[in-house]
Amino acid sequence: MTDGELGELAARVAEALAGRGWRLATAESCTGGWVAKVCTDIAGSSGWFERGFVSYSNDAKLELLGVHGETLAGYGAVSEETVREMAQGALVRSRADVSLAISGIAGPAGGSPEKPIGTVCFAWAVRGNGTSTQQVRFEGDRDAVRRQAVARALRGVLDVLPRG
Repeated sequence: MTDGELGELAARVAEALAGRGWRLATAESCTGGWVAKVCTDIAGSSGWFERGFVSYSNDAKLELLGVHGETLAGYGAVSEETVREMAQGALVRSRADVSLAISGIAGPAGGSPEKPIGTVCFAWAVRGNGTSTQQVRFEGDRDAVRRQAVARALRGVLDVLPRG
């Protein structure tokens, strides 16, 4: 996915959120704020982008987002359990209506047989309407994995928004 395509996808998210009067918060690990960057590249994004958390380390996940130490110890930073708590923490610590969270192994090192390079976990939380999670395995180098993760995270926002 090109930068232009990511921008177009972010514009669709912007339109959907602004049309509802909703705001987005992001909780990013492996993407290092890339989703927030793509969103805030859009003029007027302050009307629908509330804030972004870059929680690359486990300490940041604990301190900034309220992820439980037991969750990190039991499941690891790259898990649906952890991103669920990241997304929920982003809502608690913001005025957003919807949040997304991303944690993954973009490479070129850090993978394991259980969680190979390219494994990325996502969560999307809607205030008062629950949290959904997903684990995906992307192919490619570090940039390709991260770029695909940004796109999947944005698509997921569109998927969790109530219809109508």
